[in-house]
Amino acid sequence: MASNETKGNSAKPKKKLLLNAFVMNCAGHLSPGQWRNPKNGTSNYNKLSFWTSLAQTLDKAGFHCMFIADVLGGYDVYKGPANIDPTLASGAQFPVNDPLYLVPAMAAVTKNLTFGITASTTYDAPYALARRFSTVDHLAEGRVAWNIVTSYLESAARNFGLDTQVEHDERYRIAEEYMEVVYKLWEGSWRDDAAPRDTETGQFAVPGRVRKINHKGKYFNVPGPHICESSPQRTPFLFQAGTSKAGTDFGARHGEAIFLGGQTPQKVRESVDSLRKTAKEKFGRDLTHMKMIAGITIIVDETDEKAFKKRDELLTYGDREGALALVGGWTGIDLSKYSDDEDFKFVGLPAVQSMVKRWADTVPGSEGLKWNKSRIADFLLLGGTMPKIVGSAKTVADELERWVDEGDIDGFNLAHVTNPGSFEDMIEFLLPELESRGMFTAAVDTEGATTRERFLGQSRLLDDHTGSQYKWQES
Repeated sequence: MASNETKGNSAKPKKKLLLNAFVMNCAGHLSPGQWRNPKNGTSNYNKLSFWTSLAQTLDKAGFHCMFIADVLGGYDVYKGPANIDPTLASGAQFPVNDPLYLVPAMAAVTKNLTFGITASTTYDAPYALARRFSTVDHLAEGRVAWNIVTSYLESAARNFGLDTQVEHDERYRIAEEYMEVVYKLWEGSWRDDAAPRDTETGQFAVPGRVRKINHKGKYFNVPGPHICESSPQRTPFLFQAGTSKAGTDFGARHGEAIFLGGQTPQKVRESVDSLRKTAKEKFGRDLTHMKMIAGITIIVDETDEKAFKKRDELLTYGDREGALALVGGWTGIDLSKYSDDEDFKFVGLPAVQSMVKRWADTVPGSEGLKWNKSRIADFLLLGGTMPKIVGSAKTVADELERWVDEGDIDGFNLAHVTNPGSFEDMIEFLLPELESRGMFTAAVDTEGATTRERFLGQSRLLDDHTGSQYKWQES
């Protein structure tokens, strides 16, 4: 666990951080087993009151966004093949409900919180997805975002009728055309004044102001027009995560905020630099129009000692089988096939060796220790693969400030261990410390602003974004 003594550089002007609450519509997101913790409430994930209460808490505190992860299949690699059983006791991202349906109810009880919803381009038709997001953008008055993913689980592929996943780079080629279709529907199918609701002329919408898109491509044929009238943002604000070559190109072209993983700010900085270089040189984008958001897990309390005591108590509820099931899903590797004593820093699996070495380098006191299945599971019990910061508000704020300076990032996806619990601790201890440093403010410039307004200052796609080329043009 990280606990940093580096002090922030007070001479530099401070970035106002973008803060997202990172959650999932399930009992066990990144901390498997915590549903048993009597202080935790995620076993009520299927109750609407659980979500509206969380949304109100985050809204009052000034969080920018509730970022909701999602998957379309179970983590069934560990002790597999196709074995979901290791996830069941811990609720490790299974069962999991669709996140989009939560948004209208949460938007109705909040004023400024926005909602980032994960949805895949691989298993859904663009015409259908465009309709759902337009509907929710209307109902949430523009406070919605789409986290674009191409999906990565074999279990999802099988349940959508495929023998195996679509090849990685091919998924991104499909996604590129998918985005072209939804931009045409969202941006170019309805003129701004297409639906005047004019009682004098008797016209709800006006012929000639709604048109087909007539898309014919390699993967999709969509004549249009868009079945929904244009919503406050038209195109929802776009999150994206992906650091492969194909993922970097896709994110640099389409992403308005990029969700980055990495155990150290230096590793995150490599991704940030690559994305910004690609965005500027390949797609001609203004680099201020793409926000960089790092994922991190925080355990904070009044003092370092209390925070570490809290961490130790949380660990007692962790479920190792659930943690190993998660890593099987994330890597595609079944660790049950290896002995309990095997050190994965040296096992003949380059991807696992690299991953474990990154983890080991960030855990004080682990030098010379075996990174066997048990240690891997322990590392993942709280916050999964995310870096962890444990300590007082000052300790945590110092570390976040270091991440901002060294990683050149704009904000954080803050993961919870318990919910309620983790976010309330951040609100009580961390946010006042960040505010005192000039790194955060709960105040908003405009009440009820759309997601894009909160992140980038205007509701519509910015002119240098690739989707802007599909905006309505007079024939």
